[in-house]
Amino acid sequence: MTQDAAAQGTVTADAAVKSVDAALDDAERGALDADITALQRGARSWSALSLAQRVTLLKALRTSVAAAADDWANTAADSKGLRNAHPLRGEEWLSGPYSVLGAIDAYADTLAKLAEGRGALDGVGIGRAPGGRTRIDAFPLTGVDRFLLSGFTGEVWLEPGVTPRTARASAGLAQRDPAASGGVGLVLGAGNITSIPVLDVLYELLAHNRVALLKVNPTQDALVPVLERALAPLIEPGFLRIVRGGPEVGGYLTAHRDLVHVHITGSAATFDAIVWGTGPAAKRRRRENRPQLKKPITAELGGVSPIIVVPGDWTDADLTYHAEHIATMRLQNCGHNCIAGQVVILSSDWPQATQFRAALRRAYAGAPERPVWYPGSSSRMRQAAEDHPDALVLADRLLVEVGEGQDAGALQSTEYFAPVLGVVELPGLGQEFLDAAVAHANDALQGTLGANLLIDPGTERALGTGVERAIAELRYGSIAINSWTAFGFITPTLTWGAFPGNTLDDIGSGIGVVHNALLLDRVERSVVRGPFRPFPRSLPGLNGGGRFTILPTPPWFVSARTGAVVSEGLTRFRAQGGVLGLVRTLLQALRA
Repeated sequence: MTQDAAAQGTVTADAAVKSVDAALDDAERGALDADITALQRGARSWSALSLAQRVTLLKALRTSVAAAADDWANTAADSKGLRNAHPLRGEEWLSGPYSVLGAIDAYADTLAKLAEGRGALDGVGIGRAPGGRTRIDAFPLTGVDRFLLSGFTGEVWLEPGVTPRTARASAGLAQRDPAASGGVGLVLGAGNITSIPVLDVLYELLAHNRVALLKVNPTQDALVPVLERALAPLIEPGFLRIVRGGPEVGGYLTAHRDLVHVHITGSAATFDAIVWGTGPAAKRRRRENRPQLKKPITAELGGVSPIIVVPGDWTDADLTYHAEHIATMRLQNCGHNCIAGQVVILSSDWPQATQFRAALRRAYAGAPERPVWYPGSSSRMRQAAEDHPDALVLADRLLVEVGEGQDAGALQSTEYFAPVLGVVELPGLGQEFLDAAVAHANDALQGTLGANLLIDPGTERALGTGVERAIAELRYGSIAINSWTAFGFITPTLTWGAFPGNTLDDIGSGIGVVHNALLLDRVERSVVRGPFRPFPRSLPGLNGGGRFTILPTPPWFVSARTGAVVSEGLTRFRAQGGVLGLVRTLLQALRA
């Protein structure tokens, strides 16, 4: 995800690294050193905990996160300028406490299996994906998810060559040897989505047995008191410390000899500054393959995400629904997302292309207005307007419709991290178009984090195995069919990260994965599949043979009229249970 280096609060130049001791006074360095010393003691304590004790700790953490959920969601919404009655405040419930509660539950389930002497994948289906890959049927795994999120499924595809036997034997990662300490790591937290830093800390702890020093992004400073309460079960025994600060703090910590690993959610520019420095010295280090960072680093860095629209015979309701779907992919969190869809790939030969473009303009313009709040976004919006002077200005957002013969280079190579959506066209229908669109996404768009594909049930049946072959050809770490990759992000038993193959010298969308609550090894990608039509059009006889779901307009859609109250209600159900409250929430969902 693109973030200004100053907002991320890490290294902005060689000078920031060289002069860091001068930038921090003795008291500031002493406080940071004390935190790291406390974490070193905590690392020893963590190694002494049995798996059963870790499950107990996760249950205590769940209780404290649930107790802080109201403050968490409301503080986040306020910090983003969403007033109390704003229809999009629900985003902060789902992308904050809801996501973290789900992750805690999933990790606790995995650790409980291991504590009982069972495998992490006991009760989890394993099959085959194209190319001889092993496929883990990672979602849904609970009755509640099967009901509430009916029609949605998720798979994790492992790297070619990993057998089902190997997958079962290796699942559990560091929890297969809980006494082996991973030391103390540094997590440079994201500034856009409030669950990301917490989920990254949990993954460090559970996938790597590594306690963490979390440096929050300055955009998250208002949330720190809430996080300190919510995460108290990790902070009190020394498994986590949370610090604030700007580039000088980030520079001091990335270079600290007692921090054995760095994980960052941010931009490739910030990553490169940390690893190589900047200016002539960085160029020299790259030539010599001599990074200034002397410890391992993992990263999630965003990219330009495609939305492939496969031509078919769509109803007017289909056109409207998926136009709103695409508007959501771009406009959720005002577009300040690494998972935001940015480039719609349409067929120029689709008879309904003109209709769909009109529906997309209406949906994109009609979504609720909200503040463009992330640091640097205004300048990126101006850059987009300069890159595409013919773009449609629709309220607080831009729609770039690239015509025949026009240059789409900037749109396809720049992650704007702002409300900028583009549309490009390719010729062809059916498999010809799908194959061309996949090749275009792979070759012309920057990054490999997430890709989205919309296809109606009739066309999917007609193309048969060609659809699965196309999915296998997409070089992305998260792929969503008739869904948005954000569903993969929010599902803890799926994985999140770039497609494998990036290097320190060519980082792309990053290295490594997070979330991964089944603690799988050698992951290649996650694949989410959703219903093409919502309820009641998902009913058999109305959906053209597609997937059934009880969801009408999903609460994460920016067009969902009751999205805020439903998102809050689902989070409260996740936190506290209660059938009566769930029934009220579902009734509200029917009004979406």
